[in-house]
Amino acid sequence: MAKIYYEKDADPSLITGKKVGIIGYGSQGHAHALNLRDSGVQVMVGLHDGSSSRAKAEAEGLVVASPAEVTKASDVIMILVPDTVQGSVYKDSIEPNLDGSKTLMFAHGFNIHFGEITPPADVDVSMIAPKAPGHRVREVFVDGQGVPSLVAIHQDASGNALANALSYGAGIGSMRAGIVETTFKEETETDLFGEQTVLCGGVTSLVTNAFEVLVEAGYQPEIAYFEVMHELKLIVDLLYEGGMKYMRYSVSETAEYGDYSRGPRVVDEHARIAMKQVLDEIQDGTFAKEWIAENHEGQPRFKAMRASAESHEIEDVGEQLRGMMTFLGKK
Repeated sequence: MAKIYYEKDADPSLITGKKVGIIGYGSQGHAHALNLRDSGVQVMVGLHDGSSSRAKAEAEGLVVASPAEVTKASDVIMILVPDTVQGSVYKDSIEPNLDGSKTLMFAHGFNIHFGEITPPADVDVSMIAPKAPGHRVREVFVDGQGVPSLVAIHQDASGNALANALSYGAGIGSMRAGIVETTFKEETETDLFGEQTVLCGGVTSLVTNAFEVLVEAGYQPEIAYFEVMHELKLIVDLLYEGGMKYMRYSVSETAEYGDYSRGPRVVDEHARIAMKQVLDEIQDGTFAKEWIAENHEGQPRFKAMRASAESHEIEDVGEQLRGMMTFLGKK
């Protein structure tokens, strides 16, 4: 069983006694910076020249400087720019300004685990990874609660890396919920696996195929969209609130019987075998090498796949139907 840390396990004064630099001000960056600030931590935000996020951060009263300047001035540097640019930002702006007095932190282990970033041996390297999008991390904190996080230690040069990381976790509110201990390897590989097989790749492929089967069988695209895309949120909300048992309790017995008797025929042993292959490619570095090379080449295949997906009929039908739903927020 995983080890879980709670508020009694953290010393909040450790992080309030340090200067924290947040590199990036996107989804996670803004949440970490604002939550830490509200917890009494000295925070600076590192952004490149011309960043569109600069005005947003300054409007919140945060000090903004270049990533290099923030690294020099900070005791703790949390890197929250996208995975695809972390390596270059680290090499150009962070690495030249690191020394053994500083802690390097991440919210995802990709670049450390796959060797795109190799910190000096005398620097503490740790992770606090909230298990929610940044806007949710902020909303829950403001409401007086916290979202769970993961904690991992890659290098403990000082002997205090875990204590400092848990203190940081308390600063963003995660100690209110609990912080689960993991490793950079486990966090990275399970995160990629979840995205590829279920949360993004699995779900979108399942929905797209189901939509196409119904339309090809002569059903109206609008009806197909409602049944295999729109209503998905209703089921996911039930799963989120109470797991599979609660979802099955909440739907009709007809739906529940179809779940047990037909679901395993769709997502069958062939899918399980494919999932194992996907996991193998994550574990042996095949996916990481492919994705890193794709970015070095300017993302030609990625952009082509994106354009193809965006032109699918399900997107046109969905846009039309969502226009009927005035209760939806603009995304």
